[in-house]
Amino acid sequence: MTDQTPGTYGTQRQAAARNRVAIIEAAHELFAQNPLVPLSEVAKRAGVGAGTLYRHFPTREDLILAAYQHDIERLTTTADEVLVRHSSAKAAFIEWFETLSAYIRIKHGLGDALHSAATQDMIDASWAPTTEAVKKLVDACVAEGTIAAGHDPADIIMLMSFLWRVANNDEGVTQGRRLIATVFSGLEQAPPPR
Repeated sequence: MTDQTPGTYGTQRQAAARNRVAIIEAAHELFAQNPLVPLSEVAKRAGVGAGTLYRHFPTREDLILAAYQHDIERLTTTADEVLVRHSSAKAAFIEWFETLSAYIRIKHGLGDALHSAATQDMIDASWAPTTEAVKKLVDACVAEGTIAAGHDPADIIMLMSFLWRVANNDEGVTQGRRLIATVFSGLEQAPPPR
């Protein structure tokens, strides 16, 4: 007879799933502060041992990819929530893109760890949900009159990519807001014919 009863196995799986989420959330917080944070600090923040961290994420790149993917997946599901929270669609659009840019700036700070085939596959897989989230924001802005109809959400993502190139400090935030105002000036106009 074994002590690995179905109930015990289910409990272990639940604990493993909780540990995985705790590790990813700790990595998100710590990578935002310092992309080169030691993984021992991530394990400590998550409340798990190093062995548990490495069972879930055998390499640093595995953890970086999981944290980045978790951030993007979470963000792409928040467009409706951000729209509800703001009195203007334009304000929701700005907040959503500022959050996206913060995630991407963290990614850029992680250097070579995010230049693999696995990374490109993950980015490709996140493109459609990201575009759909931007479409919701654009449609709300069109209804509000702050963006002209006809702009392609994928084009807007490319246009807004300047946000993840501004400095990650107060001056960068100020510069980003100035550039966003310029973008909205352009988006008030109908797009050129295709």
